[in-house]
Amino acid sequence: MTDLLYSEEEEALRAAVRDLLSDHCDAPGVIARTESGTPHDLAAWKALADGMGLAGLLVPEDRGGQGATHREAAVVLEELGRAVAPVPYLTSAVVATEALLACDAEGGLLAELASGRRIGALAVALNVAPGDAYKVVRHEDGALHGELTAVADAAVADVLLVPADDGGLYAVDADAVTVTPQASLDLTRPVATVTLDGAPGRLLGDAEPAVRRALRAGAGLLASEQLGLAEWTLTETVRYLKERKQFNRPVGGFQALKHRLAQLWLEVVNLRAAARNVADALSTGEDVDVAVAVAQAYAAPVAVHAAEEALQLHAGIGMTWEHPVHLYLKRAKADSIAYGTAGAHREALAETIALPAP
Repeated sequence: MTDLLYSEEEEALRAAVRDLLSDHCDAPGVIARTESGTPHDLAAWKALADGMGLAGLLVPEDRGGQGATHREAAVVLEELGRAVAPVPYLTSAVVATEALLACDAEGGLLAELASGRRIGALAVALNVAPGDAYKVVRHEDGALHGELTAVADAAVADVLLVPADDGGLYAVDADAVTVTPQASLDLTRPVATVTLDGAPGRLLGDAEPAVRRALRAGAGLLASEQLGLAEWTLTETVRYLKERKQFNRPVGGFQALKHRLAQLWLEVVNLRAAARNVADALSTGEDVDVAVAVAQAYAAPVAVHAAEEALQLHAGIGMTWEHPVHLYLKRAKADSIAYGTAGAHREALAETIALPAP
């Protein structure tokens, strides 16, 4: 039977990532970045990717990576979720990397992404579920033409992996396209429109299997980010309610609030089980589709609920821009439609296990 508990190595990795993020991604700094024109923290990304080698966790050692598994990547994403870190880890080190891993011929670009020297982004809208149709561009006379919307972290990508109407996946340098920011609820993971007007592209392989693999891994490991987010909001809310006093007693002592927190704790514990299960399934290749659908059917409502409860139970201070809880609520809401909604994953699960709709 698979052991879903964290290993000593995974806990050591967690501690190292948390230490790094405490130095780079403090809440006031992240909030200040969202107000600037450059929301991404490239110094934190460099420390994660170059300093710790975490961008290459999913890449085999013989291809320039660390040769780790999705379990280790999940631990990193938990910590990134706890900090709402504005770094392109999920989009580059997981989604773009998985797409390249499906294209066996491409070694140089994969090694560059693994080292963190370049940032990659799969040019598919953030809301597309693993089994859904996605938009492609036109391939004509060796050049790519078209417009792709809602591409996450496109603004900071050095190379875009673009699916075309001839069935190919193409690597396109970012300076060959026009990236236009779109209005985004979650300013720590902004989306953009990518316009290709005769952009040259290098064929990597078949788009369909690469995109499916990438989106499946993205959906599965997103659950770990949502877990980290939910754990932070629950922990901070409990801490605040122990300190905040009303009628000369801690607010957390009131029975009604205890019930709400107990319910939330149960939801977060169950989310941890689902997130660990899908990370393990991705690393072993067993029952992956079921694990991804179960995790995403459950994760989004829990993360949103945890952030909403944190906002309400922090009362007046939770409504201020200076308190970071709004970052968590926005990320939770944006994550709830990323790589497919909970409803889409419930439908996918029903189809996978041949469960007829009522």
